[in-house]
Amino acid sequence: MGKTIKLKRGYDIKIVGEPKQDTVNNFQARTFAIKPPNFEGMYPIPKLLVQVGDEVKAGDGLFFDKSNPDIIYASPVSGEVVEVKRGLKRAIVEVIILADNNITFKQFDKISSSTSKDEIVKSLLQSGCWAFLRQRPYNVVASPSETPKNIFISGFDTAPLAPDYSYVMQGQGKYFQAGVDVLKHLTSGKVHLSVNDKTSSTDAYKNVKGAEIHKVNGPHPSGTVGTQIHHLTPLAKGDVVWTINPQDVLVIGRLALDGVFNTERLISIGGPVIKNPRYYKTYLGANIENMIKGNLSNDHVRYISGNPLTGSIIEANGHMGFWDHQLTVLEEGDAYEMFGWILPGLGWILPANRPSASKTFPAFLKPNKAYNVTTNTHGEHRAFVVTGLYEKVTPMDIYPMQLLKSIMYGDFDQMEGLGIYEVVEEDLALCGFVCPSKTEVQAILRQGLDMMREQG
Repeated sequence: MGKTIKLKRGYDIKIVGEPKQDTVNNFQARTFAIKPPNFEGMYPIPKLLVQVGDEVKAGDGLFFDKSNPDIIYASPVSGEVVEVKRGLKRAIVEVIILADNNITFKQFDKISSSTSKDEIVKSLLQSGCWAFLRQRPYNVVASPSETPKNIFISGFDTAPLAPDYSYVMQGQGKYFQAGVDVLKHLTSGKVHLSVNDKTSSTDAYKNVKGAEIHKVNGPHPSGTVGTQIHHLTPLAKGDVVWTINPQDVLVIGRLALDGVFNTERLISIGGPVIKNPRYYKTYLGANIENMIKGNLSNDHVRYISGNPLTGSIIEANGHMGFWDHQLTVLEEGDAYEMFGWILPGLGWILPANRPSASKTFPAFLKPNKAYNVTTNTHGEHRAFVVTGLYEKVTPMDIYPMQLLKSIMYGDFDQMEGLGIYEVVEEDLALCGFVCPSKTEVQAILRQGLDMMREQG
């Protein structure tokens, strides 16, 4: 057993509609898509390997980034390429596949204990599995030419309405172990797996060999891998580490044992307007239309691929993002509230139905209460002022406010000194939630990360 870490700073946002432990195993999405904009730093128009009308198998390449042609982005299902959707300046937004009723897989060589590192890298690149590996700093797809100091897996998620990995990973020990065995060959250091009290007894985790297991407890963002890296082996300038989601480790494990690119996963769907919040067994990039059909109590809603803090807005017939394992549906908060500006004062008499980290609201008296929230921001953008709130929800030894301001005026040395290499959007997402100025914290941070990456 590795380290045991107890974090106090942070905040758990409780929302009505948490997915229950029930899975729709016979779910079928009509179409699936891979979205080039999901990959930070990718050239807007990657090189397509298919055309509309082509038939593909799961594992066939769809496109590659012109700046890194070795990394293939593969089809998650078999079927027909029915559309290459383009956006501004003809940038490719989605490559959409109409799925077969029965998925067929392209066959690759299996990976054994005797397979060399070079052969493993080649197999991961050709099969499409390499794209699941993300590199810190910058949170971009890992470079095959790098050898990471360590590889990190966060075995739990503390974001609002997040999947319960003690449920998701049940019975997946064989493939998770195979995935960890592959990852061990790719690093000069260790594979680190973080669990919490709820997931520590999960069979896939407690029996795994070859990974150093740490127990991390605390409010969100204790489940973000960046927070865990900070408390286990903080990043210094020049360090490179890789991260991967537990369900994506299973995809690598299936490649190793079965020789196929099988992206099967459990997607959770939740939110106050979902009648039956639960899990759906499907593949990467699934269309959400059949998940929400007949499952909404209100049709004036926002669909979010991912969690409410960091997810991306999609349409009712849209597709899940490459990195996302949950679908969140919230009511659009575009209705005015009477005396909305004075609600904090009335909160003690008429408690506002919203979570808040501020003690101005009575929410702090009931920390486990779940709220029926909307997308209303309860205020407009204001001057960016120092409040000290960011530090209260950031369990890392950095100064988020000062870091963001250094990004805004482009001081590279100060950005570096204030810890920009240690954070990505999800690590500071709570800062945007508590911000009284309604500042776009994640957008500013991404701007800074891109600036640093472009400087080399």
